[in-house]
Amino acid sequence: MKCLLIYDIPDDRIRTKIADFCLDYGLDRIQYSAFIGDLSSNHQEELMLKLGKRLGKAPGRIDLFPICKEDWRSRISIDQKNTSSASEAG
Repeated sequence: MKCLLIYDIPDDRIRTKIADFCLDYGLDRIQYSAFIGDLSSNHQEELMLKLGKRLGKAPGRIDLFPICKEDWRSRISIDQKNTSSASEAG
């Protein structure tokens, strides 16, 4: 199932480790603190247990949102790439 994982963690070292865990589970980074990808229910639970353990008592929040196929197909997104070169910026 598609999953969106987002977090807000002030500690740089912990935040980096959380991102590494997400990448290890095959999630793709879509924003600085947001990842998306396919995870089975077991992998969702396993990942959240690992992330919670890594966060420990440090301040922070981690949310994982399972997204069903119907909702994923209904998403609306804008994804623009910068097509002008730096020399054209003025």
